[in-house]
Amino acid sequence: MLSRRPARRIPRLRTRFRTGGRPGRAARLLAVGCVLLCTGGLLTAGSAGAATAPAPEGTARVRALVAQMTLDEKLSFVHWTAGPAGGPLAKGVGYLPGVPRLGVPPLQVSDGPTGVRINGARSTALPTPTALAATFDDSLATAYGKVLGHEGRALGQDVVLGPMVNTIRVPHGGRNFETFSEDPLVTARTAAAQIKGTQSQGLMATVKHFAGNNQESDRFTVDASIDEQTLQEIELPGFRSAVDAGAAAVMCSYNGVNGTHSCGNDQLLQKVLREQWGFRGWVMSDWLATHATTDITKGLDQELGLEMGKPTDPVPDSKYFGASLRTALRDGAVPEATLDRSVTRIVTQMERFGLLDAPAPQRPVRDAQAGRDTARRIAENGAVLLRNTTAAGRPALPLTGAAASDLAVIGDSALRPKVSGLGSAHVVPDAAQAPLDALRERAGTGASVRYEPGIDRLGTPLPAENLRPAFTNGKQLDAGDDRAFYDGTLTVPADGDYRLGLRVDGGLAVLQVEGQDPVYAADSFSETTSVVLRLTRGTHKLSMSGWAWPDRPLSVDLTWVTPEQAAQNLQRAVTAASAAKTAVVFAQDEGSEGYDRPSLSLPDGQDALISAVARANPNTIVVLNTGSSVLMPWLSSTAAVLDMWYPGQEGARATAALLYGDANPSGKLTQTFPAAEDAQPMAGNPRRFPGVDGKQEYSEGIHVGYRWYDQQGVTPLFPFGHGLSYTTFDYRDLAVERTPAGGAVVRVSVRNSGPVAGKEAVQVYLGPSGLVSAPQAVKKLAGYTKVALEPGEEKRVTVPVDARQLQYWNTQRHAWQNAPGPRTVSVGSSSADIRLTGRLTQ
Repeated sequence: MLSRRPARRIPRLRTRFRTGGRPGRAARLLAVGCVLLCTGGLLTAGSAGAATAPAPEGTARVRALVAQMTLDEKLSFVHWTAGPAGGPLAKGVGYLPGVPRLGVPPLQVSDGPTGVRINGARSTALPTPTALAATFDDSLATAYGKVLGHEGRALGQDVVLGPMVNTIRVPHGGRNFETFSEDPLVTARTAAAQIKGTQSQGLMATVKHFAGNNQESDRFTVDASIDEQTLQEIELPGFRSAVDAGAAAVMCSYNGVNGTHSCGNDQLLQKVLREQWGFRGWVMSDWLATHATTDITKGLDQELGLEMGKPTDPVPDSKYFGASLRTALRDGAVPEATLDRSVTRIVTQMERFGLLDAPAPQRPVRDAQAGRDTARRIAENGAVLLRNTTAAGRPALPLTGAAASDLAVIGDSALRPKVSGLGSAHVVPDAAQAPLDALRERAGTGASVRYEPGIDRLGTPLPAENLRPAFTNGKQLDAGDDRAFYDGTLTVPADGDYRLGLRVDGGLAVLQVEGQDPVYAADSFSETTSVVLRLTRGTHKLSMSGWAWPDRPLSVDLTWVTPEQAAQNLQRAVTAASAAKTAVVFAQDEGSEGYDRPSLSLPDGQDALISAVARANPNTIVVLNTGSSVLMPWLSSTAAVLDMWYPGQEGARATAALLYGDANPSGKLTQTFPAAEDAQPMAGNPRRFPGVDGKQEYSEGIHVGYRWYDQQGVTPLFPFGHGLSYTTFDYRDLAVERTPAGGAVVRVSVRNSGPVAGKEAVQVYLGPSGLVSAPQAVKKLAGYTKVALEPGEEKRVTVPVDARQLQYWNTQRHAWQNAPGPRTVSVGSSSADIRLTGRLTQ
């Protein structure tokens, strides 16, 4: 059956547990349409030293196949559709029918930044890419990619839309959790390793979103004004690395870049991607990001996205690359040779991955256990221990003795695990244990582990006396049904903030309380939506409507938390904390496609909850399930803070292992955590974010993330590269030398001087050249490696520095150029924890 959602019927989507920061209407329409189904103009053609001579498109075999195709068959390759009713699609994003008479099979594509996302099905929910990058371990990125590749093939997919490599530029960015870092080297290395892992399993990878898609605010229309040096040195290295790693496809973004929308940007798609980098795969649009039929002449090969209606509506034609392209071909506005070129690029990748072979590569059997093992390993290695100091100056973690056996566990996400972010990256896992259960198991029999939500985001079913007629939770609509299913009144006893929750399975539900914005919940976006509504005493009209997927019924649970219940929940949490040796508070933010976070503070009053618990018990440990940086006004009153990110389906076990010392934290921040809302690169500058009059200006230039903090002399809450361990590491004997290839080698001895085995990410930073007038960072990451050491063990560590790291982009020559003269080389445990300094000479 078709698995589709109606974009036009959903004017506003509220994401799970979200209480503010609504997206704009156009963003809501398009983002939900994508999620529900699938979910620098400055460069010249002659960029010196960077161009790759064009090779003929496709092999002789592929060219012969394309020559035999009818026009209809060729057109079927350049736009995705939903697949035949009852067919295999398409619980993914799209379907291409192929040409069976010529032995060209169909293609299927799914979302996949954090796992293979299949509507109505379960798969391994991996930790977020921010957690993966925080491992500083390319081998784990390859393992991550292998799980994606194996599962994608096993679940009937041929292409996955991932990885996302856009720069974490805006701390508020809603999709920061889907990408890797504020630093281009970390992004480039992690992306390349992941792609190699994915494609080693026979699944084609699609790197996205090309380019400058670093915010969700106005993402469909905003124009990113990025100077040439910043584009080449900051935003593009991840894409270039993905191309060099052999990515089969590139997805262009919604936004414009320097005045031209990305999916029709000849400078990006042809001058940079094809001519400079020699890309031989194909370019597809983001969902409905195609702007014109003639985009196919500017470097776009394929249109992704359909303007969907109800799930039972007929599948529409694509807007630009279907009948419209046929007309343009007939009228001569688009040469048929251009269509042939795009089809050739797609079929060439099919040939490369063996899909044209007879017999075609056999699909593997899904290995859920391997997925779980990898997910846990990455969750443990990507977790970042941000703080670990009690009031007495001793480490609070790992938990030992009485502190390990008398716990008050607090927080909604301790009971209902926060597995992933929301949007097209939301993956429904096979299973996800609650952290509360994992802690109880690890604490063992005889331990006291008491739970209080503190902030209950679901509450209890609405009593019959408050809802007339009474509403029965459970099945509301039959499969394929689409209608209103409740009309009544809600009576509240007093003025106040009432939290209403919707849990759905099998489609979408819309809750409308008179005088309030509609509340939406969709199972493939997030199974639960919870919002706080300010209601006055008395009776309010309440209605619910929705639709069910064609292949299963819609089930809806309606719950609430009254102001009185909320106050009682907070007090019980404080009481439990004061009676325990250790309080462990789980807190979360809500990163999502479709909107940027309205604030860097934790939502839903969690800062107040943590502060109250810490006042009651100074031995308070905070476990963060966050996708990006958050503020911590309570930091100094806590004993430890462990950032697990959105840890995937094995996050509970990984969290317990780290808290109890069964695993040693070794993750490092790949993004800077600001100390205050107004102490970060975007603060007070609306032209940078979210933009003014439809344009965002990258006026910070190359000074993104930690580079800005260094340049401005601003002290962050936690610096780039920061991450504590249960052991300590000593550095000595720094040696730096040039290599014949134009790079450098940095060698340093690292010793584990603490009591337990651990891993250290050794980071090499490079200072500016005094002979270059172009903007340069105070220091930039130029290389890193991760070393595992037993207690007392010492290793001589070698960190290569690629020649590109010793270059800068010359905007006069439109090319990379060596930066001459001596350079300072710093080696340390973070960008602010420099242990040794040396000099790199000519």
